[in-house]
Amino acid sequence: MATLDEISERSREDFDSRNRARDEALARTRTLIREASRAIRAIHRKEKDNARNLLAETGRLAAELGDSLAGFPDLYYAGYTQDALKEYAEASLVFALVYEEGFPTPAELNIPTNTYIKGLGEAATEMRRSCLDLMRQGRPDEAEPLLDQMEEIYGLLVTMDYPDAITAGLRRQTDVVRGVLERTRGDLTISLRQQHLETSLRELEKRLDGTG
Repeated sequence: MATLDEISERSREDFDSRNRARDEALARTRTLIREASRAIRAIHRKEKDNARNLLAETGRLAAELGDSLAGFPDLYYAGYTQDALKEYAEASLVFALVYEEGFPTPAELNIPTNTYIKGLGEAATEMRRSCLDLMRQGRPDEAEPLLDQMEEIYGLLVTMDYPDAITAGLRRQTDVVRGVLERTRGDLTISLRQQHLETSLRELEKRLDGTG
């Protein structure tokens, strides 16, 4: 048995330690999100070595975040922590998609499965940016494999038919991916048709010049 004063002191000590852990976690998550964003920018700029280095740093930060919250599972599974880890997963998966390397697993990234799967959905939406870049460069045919990857990821997401309490809101993420996929498919279809039309016009001009 304990006195109220003793209970008060122990409670304050517990709250103080949790508050310190929370403050440190918030700072770490902000840094983690920033580095993951930098890695994704480097990937889109085709700076492979830089992107790989940034991913390594992001992985180190994610590991430190997990270690710092080892004694506070409620803080580890809080939304802000899992959102930061999702950004880490997204950056890692975008790298794998763009450079056609094997996908890292949730165990290899040391993050929960539901956070990883949501990161996979975010990575699929990032592929739209790559597709649009290729279309603007007049290379829509090279965007088709990326669209195929988006469709495969969407196909995976729709099979995860579990309650939101298990998947942490994956259903909404899946709807977002579907919308991005449909817009990208429409944009790519228009771009490919335009490319084919331009090619046909050039061939017609050549034939007309030859008969002239």
